[in-house]
Amino acid sequence: MNNHTKLSVNINKVATLRNARGGDVPNVLNVALDCERFGAEGITVHPRPDQRHIRYSDVAQLAPAVQTEFNIEGYPNEEFIELVLANKPAQVTLVPDPPGVLTSNAGWDTVKHAEFLASVIQRFKAAGIRTSIFIETDEKMIAKAKEIGTDRIELYTESYAVGYKKDPASAVTPFVESAKFAKSIGLGVNAGHDLSLENLSFFGQQLHGYLDEVSIGHALIADALYLGLHNTIQQYRNCLNPTSWK
Repeated sequence: MNNHTKLSVNINKVATLRNARGGDVPNVLNVALDCERFGAEGITVHPRPDQRHIRYSDVAQLAPAVQTEFNIEGYPNEEFIELVLANKPAQVTLVPDPPGVLTSNAGWDTVKHAEFLASVIQRFKAAGIRTSIFIETDEKMIAKAKEIGTDRIELYTESYAVGYKKDPASAVTPFVESAKFAKSIGLGVNAGHDLSLENLSFFGQQLHGYLDEVSIGHALIADALYLGLHNTIQQYRNCLNPTSWK
């Protein structure tokens, strides 16, 4: 069991703000380093083919500078694969979002895409890069993910975030069961999408011991506009800290 869940900060929205005006304000690299200095235990980026937020050139700058775990996520077309292999992050997260999609909105069908995913995973593992697959709470899909060679899964948590507002216990149950199953077959477990200060503590408590990492971007960066980046990262860390739970 893992008794510590790491917080990886997704800095895509920082790049979105920069790109809206042009130039280099805010500076993506400086923000990433500040996130680490303020307590983030990883930095996540999700470069998309149109480079509407994180650019491939950002990845090249970040890779040698990030001192915590650098996680590159995205759809594994050949250009993305080459980007990851050239920059060798600690982790790559495979996400099934085709070009043009606004945000990730589904997990992989690991049965349907088993051959494709297995070949991609093999290339990353040969380069010594830990691989995670963005996936939903379907044990059949999780079992297949293990079979095709991934090191971890990342549970897609939108349904939890939506359900939390009505019935937290019911919303989190599939994720607890999936995380326990994944761990039982030797997979690491990450989670992400719509996790926030409102719902993260309960999620962390319920999955305590089974959750390796959460990746949070949109809500965290939005909170930082009001609370400040340092304070915000500390508050998210506290949500994952058992000593702060009541």
